[in-house]
Amino acid sequence: MNPLLYAHNLAHHFETLLYENLSLSVNEGESIAILGVSGSGKSTILNNLSTLLPPKKGQVSLLGIDDIYALSAKEQLALRRLQLGIVFQAHYLFRGFSGIENLKVASILSKQPIDKGLLESFGIAKVIHQPIGQLSGGQQQRLSIARVLTKKPKIIFADEPTGNLDRQTAIQVMNIMFEYVRTHKAALILATHDQDIAQSCDKIYHLYDKALHSVK
Repeated sequence: MNPLLYAHNLAHHFETLLYENLSLSVNEGESIAILGVSGSGKSTILNNLSTLLPPKKGQVSLLGIDDIYALSAKEQLALRRLQLGIVFQAHYLFRGFSGIENLKVASILSKQPIDKGLLESFGIAKVIHQPIGQLSGGQQQRLSIARVLTKKPKIIFADEPTGNLDRQTAIQVMNIMFEYVRTHKAALILATHDQDIAQSCDKIYHLYDKALHSVK
């Protein structure tokens, strides 16, 4: 089976070295959790893997593309818009728009319809027409995840996706994401502090001592 994503010997640093010789393979239908303390480099790994930040060293292959950083900026943008889903800690919703308008942008760009059943499952159907500023942090988080799933991405990169959610809602949202990955033969790479959420993933890695260590 060819992996949807393969990273080989990645290294990255800012003021100090975060990690080196980091390799990772993710297959279709698979969910992977990356655990680690704040500042260890979990978010940077997601950025390296998703075309947002070239690694200082190494190569990232995904969806049959040997080296995503050999693509032009325009090609990388098209890849993110059409086949990758990125859930940021800081939502990045369009503040001047309503919730439904945010979803319509994703729908138009990806040419995928808005799934009203998904909004019901996320518990945001009744507030979807409100301006973003009137939504709670948890509602904005669920909206940002719904916006990503609206695109029907092949790979989802999620950075602390349940950070603003209560325990019951977090479990509900993650179950929806896991089901999406299974039914669409997609993949999920998740950075989290939440041990319980991580245990629900197919594989778990812990980032420490500048390397990824397999836990599960």
